[in-house]
Amino acid sequence: MARLNYHHLYYFWRVTKNRSLTEAAEELHVSQSALSAQIKQLESNLNVTLFLRQGRKLVLTDVGRRVLAYAQNIFSTGEELENFLQKDTAYQMQHITLGVQSNLSRNFIESFIEPLLENANINFSLSSRGMTDLLNGLVNHEIDLALTNRAILSERQDTIWQNQLVARQPVAIIGPYGDKPSSEFPEGYQDKKWVVPGKNADIRSAFESFCAVHQYQPDIKAEVDDMAMLRLLARDSGFLSVLPPVVVKDEIESKVLEDYGSIPQAFESFYAITVPRKFAAQNVLDLIKTAINKYA
Repeated sequence: MARLNYHHLYYFWRVTKNRSLTEAAEELHVSQSALSAQIKQLESNLNVTLFLRQGRKLVLTDVGRRVLAYAQNIFSTGEELENFLQKDTAYQMQHITLGVQSNLSRNFIESFIEPLLENANINFSLSSRGMTDLLNGLVNHEIDLALTNRAILSERQDTIWQNQLVARQPVAIIGPYGDKPSSEFPEGYQDKKWVVPGKNADIRSAFESFCAVHQYQPDIKAEVDDMAMLRLLARDSGFLSVLPPVVVKDEIESKVLEDYGSIPQAFESFYAITVPRKFAAQNVLDLIKTAINKYA
């Protein structure tokens, strides 16, 4: 077997990152035909087939996935080194790039990043993304840490997600201030309407179990996946809702909304997601530890 050409391997890695030969060629400033020839040369040198073409898509073979795992380790380590030299060199401002799940509670996010606002030696970038974009950002070293409300399972051989539970917030029935029924649930709730999380949310499942135990059928006016929108509807609609009090803490403090009581064994969990690195950034580790201690 000919000696491995790391230049060809790098091109292979960039194609898999972009999931498109055309986009990878544009980023690498080479022609698509030249890039294709480089990858074919890599396959020839290794005596393997890395891709299968399905229509316009390139699909990795089993061997291609194994080669990708090695390439990912080699080149992501190189990118990590570049980021380390750029962001963690002594005597310069340190920078953290954070990604947050797009439907996550804004109040919780603000609480989580509070230590960064108070640290004069750190600045940060914060972007709201869908889950797929968050995970791609972690793998591609675009972000240092992702904040989500669910743990991520490792389904790909080339990626290991590190899930750190940083907080578990109790879930409660939230309603207009001063309108809480005087009797225990479900008495006094028969004529109430609800705005609740979508059916795929853990909170929704816990609420439905709670209602089933009490043989109560909620009159659901709206199902909302976005936590920020759920907060607005809880505040403005006059209906009852189910969410962590931290989401509406300002409205509770200003006596617009009221916590009618926690739902037993119902929590929303918040996770800090990272990927393994040779040298984990200390400021990221400190941020996670601070959050764990705050919500312990």
